[in-house]
Amino acid sequence: MKNSIAYCGLDCEKCEAYIATQNDDDDLRAKVAREWSQLNQVEITPGMINCDGCRADGRKTPFCESLCQIRQCGLKKSLETCGGCKELDRCEKIRMITDNNEEAKNNLTK
Repeated sequence: MKNSIAYCGLDCEKCEAYIATQNDDDDLRAKVAREWSQLNQVEITPGMINCDGCRADGRKTPFCESLCQIRQCGLKKSLETCGGCKELDRCEKIRMITDNNEEAKNNLTK
C-alpha cells in the first residue's frame, strides 16, 4: 500500500493541504485555511496548513497531528491503515469517512 494512503483510506496526495505543502504554495494554503475555517467553524490560519501526509514522517496539520481520532487509534494499534484492523466492519470512527467516500473504503479493502 502506498505511503500516501491515510489510516482512514483517504489519499493524502489528493488533499489540498498536502499539495500546498509539497508545492510550497502560500495562495493554496490561504484558500484551504479559509475553506476549513468556514467548514469547521474554527479559526484555521495559513500557517497551520502544512502536512507531509498522515502516515509519513514530517509535518501535519493540527487536526491530523493530534485531533483525528482515526489516526490516533491507528497509531495506538500500530496499524499500517485501518484496513488491517479486525474491528473495521463495526468501527463508528472510520464510518465517518467510508460512508461518504467510496475511494477511501476501497483503499482499505484492497
